[in-house]
Amino acid sequence: MLKVGLIGMGWWGGTMLRVLAGSPDIRIVAATDVDPAKAALAAERDARFLPSFEAVIADPEVQGVILCTPQQFHAEQIVAAATAGKHVFCEKPLCLTRADAERAVAVCRAHNRVLGVGHERRFEPPIIDLMNRIKAGELGTILQVEANFSQDKFLALPPGNWRISASNPVGPVTATGIHLLDLSTAILGPAERALTSLSTLATSFENGDTLAMTLNFKSGANALLSAILTTPFDGRIAVYGSTGWAEVRDKAHPENSEGWTATYVVRGKPREDLEYPPAPAVRANLEAFARAAEGKETYPISMDQMIENVAALEAVFASAKSGGIAMVP
Repeated sequence: MLKVGLIGMGWWGGTMLRVLAGSPDIRIVAATDVDPAKAALAAERDARFLPSFEAVIADPEVQGVILCTPQQFHAEQIVAAATAGKHVFCEKPLCLTRADAERAVAVCRAHNRVLGVGHERRFEPPIIDLMNRIKAGELGTILQVEANFSQDKFLALPPGNWRISASNPVGPVTATGIHLLDLSTAILGPAERALTSLSTLATSFENGDTLAMTLNFKSGANALLSAILTTPFDGRIAVYGSTGWAEVRDKAHPENSEGWTATYVVRGKPREDLEYPPAPAVRANLEAFARAAEGKETYPISMDQMIENVAALEAVFASAKSGGIAMVP
């Protein structure tokens, strides 16, 4: 069992504590937060509360860390933790620039540390099946991805919260759209350029509530992606190929899965309409990271794909700022 320290005990850090209860692969033994009152939450889960990030990575019992911190701190925290000999699971987005992602990855590789990232969509059973069918060529040459990930959870946040402040650029993409970028790069490879439209239409969020992204990939394929932070939850991804198409729809937010539906339409075959039961994808991701850290298997998201995802994100930032097309660095 991998023993880890949790950095950050807000909404998603609290989710980590809950979903990992009873895991046979990973256990949170220490935790920290800028709010010392969170010590009570750590105690409820039999985790020691430590005063700082530095104290956690210095703790000899801690073999790895889970970073649930604002994304502007990720790059330096990954570097510090890996240098201290800890494996690192970082919530999305991994970093905010390609240069920072490359630096973080280089340090993890240099110290032979496993790097995991909070893209739980990759661990959902219907997405795993979709990726396998694409790899097997069932849909032919992949031409386009269309996807949406919208939610209204941030409406409950107080003004000034980092998730909806100007310090967090292009809020819809760092909140939910980054998952769509990850799936798109996993399917289509490296992106080449991005055109982004960001608006604030129904809230007072400083960093936008409505986002549309068009990405063109080096393969010539395209992705049409949207992320909205005021609409009740909706999540879907559709993939269009030369011989068929597929769509996966979520029934509920991944935080509390209620299952999925999937449709496959392939030329010359009967239409398939499939039902998938709920599955704990967040936990599955963390357990895969733990098994990889212990040398039992390879973590399924490659570091090169992590870098390409961040590079696409950087182009989205640049396009939102300029209003024009931005090349992916």
